[in-house]
Amino acid sequence: MPFSDDVLAQSRQRLESELVEIEKELAELGAEADGSIQVSLDEGFADAAQATSERAKVLSFVEGLIKHLHDVQSALGRVDRGSYGRCERCGKEIGPERLEAVPTARLCISCAQKKR
Repeated sequence: MPFSDDVLAQSRQRLESELVEIEKELAELGAEADGSIQVSLDEGFADAAQATSERAKVLSFVEGLIKHLHDVQSALGRVDRGSYGRCERCGKEIGPERLEAVPTARLCISCAQKKR
């Protein structure tokens, strides 16, 4: 049974809000949605090892945000194409509880468990 227009509209709104938040976080960290990163740390770091460690943490966080950004953009594309909420592997409907917990889900619970 396909999702109602109300459910799809709510999902779209939630995903678009998430997209805005991710883009805001990336901008605050000096990163762009295209993956380019201009991360700079305060010159006040006492030693180079600490600065390198902090930079690695920031870069790892940025990479995670960019991956999540792509997941959200992909989910919005599925909403546009009318395939949002359908498992990409088996074609069955992804449960509303799963989509509530993971709005970017591509797989139903059963297929996601098989993937592990």
